[in-house]
Amino acid sequence: MDSGLTLAVRALECLCAWSLGIQTLEFLRLLPHQQPGGVWCWAIQRDDLAHSTTWVQRCFEFLYSQRIHRLHLQLRLLMAISLVVFGATIWNSSFLLLSTLLVLIRWRGAFNGGSDFMTLVVLGGVFLAQVIAPWLGSSLAWKAGLWYITIHALSSYFLSGAVKLLYAGWRDGRALPVLLSGGLYGPLASDSLLRHRVVAIACSWSFILWECAFPLALLDPRVTALWCVVGAGFHGMVFWYFGLNRFFWAWLCTYPALIYCATQLPRVIQSQS
Repeated sequence: MDSGLTLAVRALECLCAWSLGIQTLEFLRLLPHQQPGGVWCWAIQRDDLAHSTTWVQRCFEFLYSQRIHRLHLQLRLLMAISLVVFGATIWNSSFLLLSTLLVLIRWRGAFNGGSDFMTLVVLGGVFLAQVIAPWLGSSLAWKAGLWYITIHALSSYFLSGAVKLLYAGWRDGRALPVLLSGGLYGPLASDSLLRHRVVAIACSWSFILWECAFPLALLDPRVTALWCVVGAGFHGMVFWYFGLNRFFWAWLCTYPALIYCATQLPRVIQSQS
């Protein structure tokens, strides 16, 4: 692999390991609340499988028992660390992808919304690269994996901006102070700048335009890097106001792929012309 691709892959592996490590430690911290009598005990959630066949029920009963679930999370943490120590392999990428799916099933489809699905996207790209590497070679396989991640990341930003654009509350600034008032620190202060209509409209349209223009940023690596810096600040603010640390790291994992693909897109366009 060329140096640029190697750097992008290594950055992706390390960021993904960090993100998965934080998630797994949080799940381990929640284990006492999943014991019998806890608010998230499996005895309550297993009723979702009431209409499944007996062997399916027994399978999940085993997987989500306290001892096995704890062991699963401990192995998940070790596999995340292995991404840093050994890099991605077919074994750790397969385990981490399957593990994430099992965790999402345990939490009825999602624990933290979009960050869970973006984690699946990143792991899917890593797994894809490992699966097709024996046929296409490591370099081309990783490029396919990085493009898979990039397309999903660009779509997530664009669709988020498009939804805001279609909603009148975002266009006229009403939605932003309402959203921020539901954050960790309670309602915005009565004298907050964000309650001023002009400021709220300016901030809202900044978010809308930035998200909608994200796919165009891929045309120049320098613009992509700038968009990613703004993205880190955006997700950092989401973390600050709402405590959603997983969003910050889940999307940051996609940035090495975005920046690398931005360096390759002009060459692809030139080769086609």
